[in-house]
Amino acid sequence: MRPDGITNTEMSHDVTVKPDGGRAGARSCAAAAERSARRSRGRRMKTMPASWKLLLLPTLLLMTSCGRTDTKTLDPTQTPPASVPPLADLKREVVLKSENVTENIELRQLVRLFLECSLTADQNKLPNMTAFWSRDGQEIPDSRLTVALEKEQYGIQRLFNITSEEKVGTYSCVFENKVRADFVLATPRFREKRDKPVVSYVHDFVVLPCKMEGSENESLTWLWFKGNETHKERISAQPDRFEIRSQNLTSRLKLINLTFADAGFYYCAAVYAVGSTMNPIKLKVITFWEPLKPFIAILIAVVLLVVVIFLCEKQQSKKKVTEGNEENVDQNNIKLQEEEKGAEEGSSMRHRKV
Repeated sequence: MRPDGITNTEMSHDVTVKPDGGRAGARSCAAAAERSARRSRGRRMKTMPASWKLLLLPTLLLMTSCGRTDTKTLDPTQTPPASVPPLADLKREVVLKSENVTENIELRQLVRLFLECSLTADQNKLPNMTAFWSRDGQEIPDSRLTVALEKEQYGIQRLFNITSEEKVGTYSCVFENKVRADFVLATPRFREKRDKPVVSYVHDFVVLPCKMEGSENESLTWLWFKGNETHKERISAQPDRFEIRSQNLTSRLKLINLTFADAGFYYCAAVYAVGSTMNPIKLKVITFWEPLKPFIAILIAVVLLVVVIFLCEKQQSKKKVTEGNEENVDQNNIKLQEEEKGAEEGSSMRHRKV
């Protein structure tokens, strides 16, 4: 108990202000000051004049803390900065002799890529050799250096942080004698590609499948587009036109109530942290009569063949009838000639007898 009748607990309660900011802080400060004044009036008759100084101190502290209260509030529309995912470590080494080497590197995530090239010395065994690094055919600044011969090899190495799609490309180590190693960085490619188009019918539906090889537990983001090599339009799910179902390494696009305008190229895109890979699928829309065209053509050919055969047979029968009539006429003529000849011979015989 203090001489003025105020306990340490009460005094600490009066001067402690929670800096919650804004109007709430101001109201709490005002309420605390009012409580302190109320207690001072209640104790006026009990306390000595020296207690006024002790009561004045917490009041001044309260007013000072109220004046220092930060009223700045957080903008609800302000988004916190995106956190950069940790980079995985990846290392590739290449030993060169006299020929260039190309190595393909599939990237599924952001990496810290450590590349190392070792060139085996030739018969000259120069003590030093110049080498540098390049990206997509352009020399990287400050990467050229002189490499000393150690253990019959010239070695060069460098660390690259692949933190975005813009940093994906072809990295090369190039030595003074033009021998080089190319490291081609790219997202995984689709192994299965369709050479023939997917065929469906007008007013029907069709499902276009897309699958990427990889781990079964790997989760991918899938996007679908329609267009050509230069211009593509993204396809969004529409209940009466398009349905997109994706799960891990597979995705399917279902087109409903097809029209001739739906024919063309569709692209499924597997999206990774370092870029995306697209696979084209060609869709051909036809009518139900389209598959019957070959059979109709065959039927027409058969009918024509039958008609031709019938006409030929009829023509042959006519020729046979004509030839038969001619033979009969010839036989009749022969008979007449024989009869005439017999008559002439008979008449000559009678004349001789006479």
